[in-house]
Amino acid sequence: MRDYCIRPAGPDDLDGARAVMLDTVYRDFGTGYVPRWHGDIIDPAAAYLAPVRHTLLVALDGADGEVVGTAALDSRGPAHPPNPRQVAARFPSGASAQLRRVYVRPEHRRRGLARRLVTELLAFAAADGGYRSAYLHTDPAVEGAEGFWRSLGKVVHDEREDPGGQRIVHFEVPLPSLTR
Repeated sequence: MRDYCIRPAGPDDLDGARAVMLDTVYRDFGTGYVPRWHGDIIDPAAAYLAPVRHTLLVALDGADGEVVGTAALDSRGPAHPPNPRQVAARFPSGASAQLRRVYVRPEHRRRGLARRLVTELLAFAAADGGYRSAYLHTDPAVEGAEGFWRSLGKVVHDEREDPGGQRIVHFEVPLPSLTR
C-alpha cells in the first residue's frame, strides 16, 4: 500500500499542483484551460496561499514526493451568473467556504485521497470560525464525481432539471462544527 502525505501547499508545490489541475481540466473535463473558469489554476499562490481564509492542499506520493492530488478552499460564494440565482443567494461570499479543485491523478484514485483532502478542507473551514456553510459544484459527466460528492453532502440544486441549464450539480457539505 502506498503512503501519502497531505499538507498545505507551499511555493515549491505550486508547479506540481498546477500540473494536476491542468491535466484534470483537459483530460476529465474536456474543456481545457478556460481563463474565466480556471484563472486560479494559473496563479494558485494569489488565489489560495496569500488570502488568510483560503488554502490549497496537496497530496504527495510518499515514494517520490510527487504532487498527485489537490484540494482548495476559498471564501468566494458561487457567482450569478453563471450559477443559478438561488444558489448564489444561499452561499454568499465571506460566509461560505467554496471547495474547489479536488483532483487526484487517475493512477492514485480509489485510495481515499479525495476524501482525506476534503476532510482537511472542512477542518480548515471549521477552524476559521467565520464560515456558515461549505459549497461546491461538480460536473456529473466526470466519472465518479457525483457519487463521491453525494456521499459527503446533499444536493441543493441540479441544473440538469432546469430548462436550458448547465450540466452542473450544486452541493452543500456539512462543516464539522455545525454537525456536533
